[in-house]
Amino acid sequence: MDKAKLAPRTPSNEGSVSIYDITINSLDGTPISLSEFKGKKILFVNVASECGFTKQYKDLQKLSDTYSDELVVIGSPCNQFGRQEPGDASQIQTFCERNFGVTFLLTEKIDVKGSKQHPLYAWLTSKALNGKKKSSVKWNFQKYLVDEQGNLIDYYFSITNPTSSKITKHL
Repeated sequence: MDKAKLAPRTPSNEGSVSIYDITINSLDGTPISLSEFKGKKILFVNVASECGFTKQYKDLQKLSDTYSDELVVIGSPCNQFGRQEPGDASQIQTFCERNFGVTFLLTEKIDVKGSKQHPLYAWLTSKALNGKKKSSVKWNFQKYLVDEQGNLIDYYFSITNPTSSKITKHL
């Protein structure tokens, strides 16, 4: 999906841009329609294998396991911060499984900011699109929580652990 296809919300089209309109590829290249996750909260995290916060993979997996009935965790590898995700899809998958037992969904490697920003992160970071908050991704492992109806709840900087009550109070 091209970013140009996501029209900003205006009073006349409020709600017309939904996170469920966005498609992203899984790490193996299979298209994933976010509409598959209607009825569950979604925690989006830009991840990297060589970051000081990489150990959060363990807590993201714990969160995914603990709240599997009501939450989907989606990690999106990103190499924009300190080039801390240099691997290809196979290397990323192997690293995550071997070191952290990751079974939650990992997407293709994407840009979360800048001119090549993926439409998912355009929606997550633009108040005009998400209807709630404007933000920018500051570093790896920044988290965005979306409710069961596809509304942005909030975002959390890298220092917020995935199992923090700031996040779990919404689950």
